[in-house]
Amino acid sequence: MADAQTPQALPRPNSRRFFWPGGLSARLLILTVLFVALGGALVLPLAMASRQEQYLLDRIRAAELASITADLAPDRVVSQQVRDQLLRGAGVTNIAIQTDGVRRLVLEGKRLDRTPYVIDLRDAAPGGRLTGPFQTLLGGEGRYVRVLAAPRFRKGEFVEIVAPDAELKRELSRYLGSLILGAAFVSAIAGILVYLSLNLFLVRPMQRITRAMERFRADPDDPEARVAPSGRRDEIGRAEVELDQMQADLRAALSSRARLAALGEAVAKINHDLRNMLTSAQIASERLAALRDPKVSQALPRLERALDRAVKLATDVLTYGKTEEAAPDTRPVALVPALEIAAEEARLDGNGVRLDADVGKNDRVMADPDQFHRILVNLLRNAREAIEQQVARTEPGLIRVSVSQDDAGSILRFADNGPGISSRARERLFQPFAGSTRSGGAGLGLAIARELAQGHGGDLSLIDSSDQGAMFELRLPGAPPPAITRRGKKPAENPPAV
Repeated sequence: MADAQTPQALPRPNSRRFFWPGGLSARLLILTVLFVALGGALVLPLAMASRQEQYLLDRIRAAELASITADLAPDRVVSQQVRDQLLRGAGVTNIAIQTDGVRRLVLEGKRLDRTPYVIDLRDAAPGGRLTGPFQTLLGGEGRYVRVLAAPRFRKGEFVEIVAPDAELKRELSRYLGSLILGAAFVSAIAGILVYLSLNLFLVRPMQRITRAMERFRADPDDPEARVAPSGRRDEIGRAEVELDQMQADLRAALSSRARLAALGEAVAKINHDLRNMLTSAQIASERLAALRDPKVSQALPRLERALDRAVKLATDVLTYGKTEEAAPDTRPVALVPALEIAAEEARLDGNGVRLDADVGKNDRVMADPDQFHRILVNLLRNAREAIEQQVARTEPGLIRVSVSQDDAGSILRFADNGPGISSRARERLFQPFAGSTRSGGAGLGLAIARELAQGHGGDLSLIDSSDQGAMFELRLPGAPPPAITRRGKKPAENPPAV
């Protein structure tokens, strides 16, 4: 069988597929250059339109000056030589002016053998302005253009010129080439600068995170696989923090699984011998039952209950040796005797840590008796051990238990006057082998208690913790029927103290 950590073979790429670089850096460089070039291409039509308009306006102004010269001649008649010089200087073949609705041909050159196309500079329509230069460039050879514009140097409605568009095409072609070269240069420079910036602030940190993830996948115990947070406050910094936390959680989970596997293997070896020992203890308890000693008779029931629970746990291959707990057999359980037995097993007494049960004699909950006993013992024992390990303690230890009822069921609260639980320990408080708050603890007590509570449909949670102590809340669903005395009345409530 192949190793579980061996990566699966990836499908081979199709050789006929369009080439696209696989690295993020190469893709980023190509995309940056393309987008900058696209931005330049979007500006290109506007720049070409402005250039064509400026060129034609220069011809219009030159034609206006030439028309003024022609009008200053005697009887507004100029010689053929002067007319040719004026038209050639203006770069046009005809000049006309319209005044008061009358169009007058001021200077006329040769007659045209084809109708010119019209460009009206007075028309501010954006579509015509943006497409005009490209219509000029893509038109055939030997064409003429008729241009109309508002006059500047003389009165009139418009000035009209007719000129060959060959020179305009050459001017637009040169300008287009310079624009393309400039855009290519700007795109390359901007692309490289953006690429270097993004590579420094985005790609390289992502490569570092990716390498760490790959090393962690290959070997979770590799110290080089850890990503040290850089302290950045952006998404990269958040990704580093979350990855570091995820790696820590996974290492803890893998450690817990390893310990669980070792525990299961050890339990499988000792389970048989343990059951034999408990069987011998049960035989001894039966022999003790034959004695007539009152003290033995008083202590024997508790011993038998403890042995029965131990045999049941051994039969189930001990706690957490199984895949899951058995479904609870819920029934009404009286709280006072349950707390007394759990307090005795958790070694609570008046000389050390004392239990103050704010519970009435008729208070009951719906729970599996054995599993409820395990929950109580784990909670009380954990609280006692935390109190006993508190340094420089001046007041006696106290664990207060109270109960209340609501529509959802019963709520039990366990408050102690111990040292509380640190914020770091709260994050893994209910994780097996990771939630212990004292040295030498296995971290199973609270995990077992919570699993049993959730198996009942309830929950166990920490609701308060400070240097004055901690408080846990146990919720159990279901409301037991009220306890009835022999006379049909509820007994008076009298909170016991253990």
